[in-house]
Amino acid sequence: MNEQSVKNSKIVNGPTLSTQTYLRISEIRENTLILKNGGVRTVLKVSSINFNLKSEDEQNAIIYSYQGFLNTLEDPIQIVIRSKKLDIDNYLDDLRTRATKQTNPLLQKQTNEYVEYIQKLVEYADIMSKEFYVIVPHDPYRARDVSFLGKFFSYINSKESYGQIRQNREEFDELKKKLAQKVNSVKIGLENCGLKVEELSTRDLIQLFYEINNPMASRYQKGDKWDASQIKTDEELKIDDTGL
Repeated sequence: MNEQSVKNSKIVNGPTLSTQTYLRISEIRENTLILKNGGVRTVLKVSSINFNLKSEDEQNAIIYSYQGFLNTLEDPIQIVIRSKKLDIDNYLDDLRTRATKQTNPLLQKQTNEYVEYIQKLVEYADIMSKEFYVIVPHDPYRARDVSFLGKFFSYINSKESYGQIRQNREEFDELKKKLAQKVNSVKIGLENCGLKVEELSTRDLIQLFYEINNPMASRYQKGDKWDASQIKTDEELKIDDTGL
């Protein structure tokens, strides 16, 4: 095996490749996803409604509102339904705290037994929860589809893709303005259907993708406990990469 093939083997199989290499996301900035092709995305978390419990008139009103929402869309959107194991750790931690403050030994014992029962129930019954997201896109003119080989080599060469994607501040601000207009339109349409809409912040987006790509580790290392100081700026990342 020659020297060149050894280098290529290290690129493909070596430890230098991270999860980020295979993601379409270049960076997360100001509550916005920046893709490797230069496009930007906003992620909206949407509530759910129990359609079957509504009266016939209410169901028809929801259907007509949703139809009107779809007709107002000028660009495609992505609807994602995420199923994950029910996480009630915060609830159980609160109960444990309450148990330690109980002055009545019997109530303290019952609270601890209840915590243990709920914990085992969720674990063994494998109870799942669902979350609903709407992704609103905006792509600049220069964002274009590439071939399969082009995508593959851009994924395995993270430095090259990072250099291709990085945008200056003026371009980002312009893209975000246009994206915000689309987001407001989508929000109004969904709220007219009786849904609650929340735009994910930078911290929420980081936690979401951390949980998606690390389903097991995220159960024990909670992203919501991260210190904001651990999120580095562009300049800090540049210093880390260059070592200066």
